[in-house]
Amino acid sequence: MVEIDEEAEKKEILNRYRQLLRISKDIREPGDDREIRKAFELALRAHRNMRRKSGEPYIYHPIAVARIAVEEIGLGTTSIVSALLHDVVEDSDIPLEHIRKEFGPKVANIIHGLTKISGVFDQSNSPQAENFRHMLLTLSDDVRVILIKLCDRLHNMRTLEHMSEKGQLKIASETLYLYAPLAHRLGLYAIKTELEDLALKYTEPEMYKQIKTKLNETREQRTRYIRSFIRPLKMELDHLGIEYEIKGRPKSIYSILSKMRKQQVEFEQVYDLFAIRIIVNSLPEVEKRDCWNVYSIVTSIYRPNPDRLRDWISNPKGNGYESLHTTVMGPRGKWVEIQIRSTRMDEIAEKGYAAHWRYKEGNSNESGFDLWLERVREILENSAENAVDFLNDFKLNLYSKEVFVFTPKGDLKKLPMNSTTLDFAFDIHTEVGSKCIGAKVNNKLVPISHVLQNGDQVEIITSAKQKPNKGWLDFVITGKAKGRIKHALKEEKRKLVEEGKEVVIRKLRQAKVPKTTENMRIICLHFDQPSEADFYVFVARNGFPKTDQPLRNVIQGYKDRAEQGRHRNDTAPEHITEKKSGELIIGESADLNMDYEFAKCCSPIPGDEVVGFITVGEGIKIHRTNCKNAIRLMSNYGYRIIKARWAGYPIHEIRFNAGIQITGIDSPGLVSKVTDVISKDLQINMQSISFSAKDGAFVGNLTLEVDSTGHLDELIEKIKKIDQYIQVKRVDVN
Repeated sequence: MVEIDEEAEKKEILNRYRQLLRISKDIREPGDDREIRKAFELALRAHRNMRRKSGEPYIYHPIAVARIAVEEIGLGTTSIVSALLHDVVEDSDIPLEHIRKEFGPKVANIIHGLTKISGVFDQSNSPQAENFRHMLLTLSDDVRVILIKLCDRLHNMRTLEHMSEKGQLKIASETLYLYAPLAHRLGLYAIKTELEDLALKYTEPEMYKQIKTKLNETREQRTRYIRSFIRPLKMELDHLGIEYEIKGRPKSIYSILSKMRKQQVEFEQVYDLFAIRIIVNSLPEVEKRDCWNVYSIVTSIYRPNPDRLRDWISNPKGNGYESLHTTVMGPRGKWVEIQIRSTRMDEIAEKGYAAHWRYKEGNSNESGFDLWLERVREILENSAENAVDFLNDFKLNLYSKEVFVFTPKGDLKKLPMNSTTLDFAFDIHTEVGSKCIGAKVNNKLVPISHVLQNGDQVEIITSAKQKPNKGWLDFVITGKAKGRIKHALKEEKRKLVEEGKEVVIRKLRQAKVPKTTENMRIICLHFDQPSEADFYVFVARNGFPKTDQPLRNVIQGYKDRAEQGRHRNDTAPEHITEKKSGELIIGESADLNMDYEFAKCCSPIPGDEVVGFITVGEGIKIHRTNCKNAIRLMSNYGYRIIKARWAGYPIHEIRFNAGIQITGIDSPGLVSKVTDVISKDLQINMQSISFSAKDGAFVGNLTLEVDSTGHLDELIEKIKKIDQYIQVKRVDVN
């Protein structure tokens, strides 16, 4: 047992508190010190006997969260107080009313938004999704709830090594699925990047280590290259006569891995491992002009890639982000990404929401950020009853790129990329969306499912006879449209349920059958309806279905057969399920006898990082930890995660299906060389194989039987050696 030095801990707590005061001195007003001190003392008292998984005093955590809020986002005293108290109500017997009395309604509302809901949840619901929805409901009143939650999540991710493996996977998956996209949407790019990298460290530890090692090995080389790249830029910018700063920064591990997978290349072939940022210190009225002047200097020295210019100065992103991005060809044939922005734009890019509001003072123009907040509020107002559906609708509005379209009068509308004319109609007004039958896009008639492009001018056509139907949900993508359609369908279904129920009750009365839960279950089963409500809707639309025999006899027949089946089960010998052969250990002990299936979405093989997920009705499914479906499931249903690991491999008697894709330059006999390596050299069975060639290039897709990731990696390396232009990657098996 580790001996605790209480005096040393007290000194360290006080030291951390003083550091918080030092970094917040510029944002504090007179009287703020007293409020912060009062919050610190209350938090210290509430958490006095609590320790984190690391063994450290729990109070370290709220102090760290408050520090992140000030240092990395730029929040003020109310946020410091709320961050210090964010776990007090949940983890102690101090009630919310005490917080309200001592610190006022603003702090109390923030704490309420950050406090998890306690109680029993329906199995079909998700505690994680319910708590996230509860937190977001405060968004309409105070966005600081979300900002402090992000600070809380960032500190938890920084100290995640002390959690159990199950806890690490749950929290890391949640972070990738929700919190990193949320940080992105709020303009907190530094926090978003760190969250992604830290999550990757636990969902794909091997890939994380590989890329981190390679980045460290090439750091000195990159630094020298950046110095030589910016030297001629500095000479020209000095002549321009403006204040500026040039920064070079490496790409994040997560973004490098994403690029490797998207472009199907190795680490060495990712051309823009770093970006150069040029920040000009300009007044708001001339900052655009100065940024474009810098752009002209950059492109006069280095040749730009015409397809890589991104102008977010003229049309800022929905989260308020403004910058000019271009990619230029630097020395020795290397592509370099350049970001050009003003000091104001840079602060908004780094600190997001807080900086946005600070710069907004005196500016009455509605920004993209305000429009996004309004869109989120609409989702909250029209959210589905199911918290997971709500979460999915909300997530659609986080990472989506935008499309700029115009109304017939020339007003600009921003919508998520891939929005349809129906999304546009609902964005105008709920009634317009509900009555929409088509549209004119650039004066041409198009259907309601037409996907809009940048610059389109859209005129909606409506009809009083039109009403929403379920098929609309297949092509709308905005939360507002989905919410309003679901609400309309729910209202229509409620009316149909009432109509159908009246018909069913009347029919049961005529047949002299009591309306019991058991009888209704049998009726739904007989008429192939999934639920009682669905049966009522069916009856309202089609009338009560006919039967070959009286309804009373139908119900009694089901009951008699059920009774006979129970009797047979009572007399039959007990069935013993034999343990499945295999090398996967489920749960904490290798002695546990649990059946499982491999998820078809990611087809795990020995050597993959895997996790078990307890499904409803289908037993345990084994996913790769980086599987998108697994990340979504762990984010919504973390309590259903079960530990899974390979006991040892390769196991040559057991074979697993794995897919690979081969691309390269077509040449005679190439397919034969590939199949020889697979069948003759490594003696691997092929389940399926297909090759296609076009304009001198080929693509091959193969499904193979392998015994482990090591076996598969060996095969991939051998195929790559056939030809210098061949690229091979693992793909999911369909």
